[in-house]
Amino acid sequence: MPEKTEKNLAYAFSAESKAAIRNAAFSKKADAEGYSQVARLFRAVSEAESVHARRFLLLMRGKIGSTEENLETAFQNEIKANAEEYPSLIKDASDEGKEGALKAFSHSKDVETGHAELYKKAMNDMLSDRETDYYVCQVCGYVAEDNPPDNCPVCGAVKEKFKPVK
Repeated sequence: MPEKTEKNLAYAFSAESKAAIRNAAFSKKADAEGYSQVARLFRAVSEAESVHARRFLLLMRGKIGSTEENLETAFQNEIKANAEEYPSLIKDASDEGKEGALKAFSHSKDVETGHAELYKKAMNDMLSDRETDYYVCQVCGYVAEDNPPDNCPVCGAVKEKFKPVK
């Protein structure tokens, strides 16, 4: 595939992924404000944008490998985010006194370490066919295995803030 098309696929994937997340957030806000029909529309468009993003990702060369390769890629991405990307984001937010962003970046950095550990464990579990249930903190993104904790170890959110992953 020509280089320009590869770059365009990456751009489209990024844009559609962002639109999907943005519309999902808009849906939650509309629900909170009592606009259930608008919330439903935002959820539908969010899902449509996710379809677009997945399609572009599938067309990008070398982005999806075997499950073992994907686990290794995901593991490396989490390590990179924790070691290289979040520290500068945290520093900038701290330097500018942006407490909300500082807290969000710090929580995300802390959670990335846990994600990397989960991927590493999954690589080993693949060999033993171990089944694990996962629960995601809806405040900071921490992922708990088997059962949600009473309080999130990263942000302190209560057990009810954890969403089971099906």
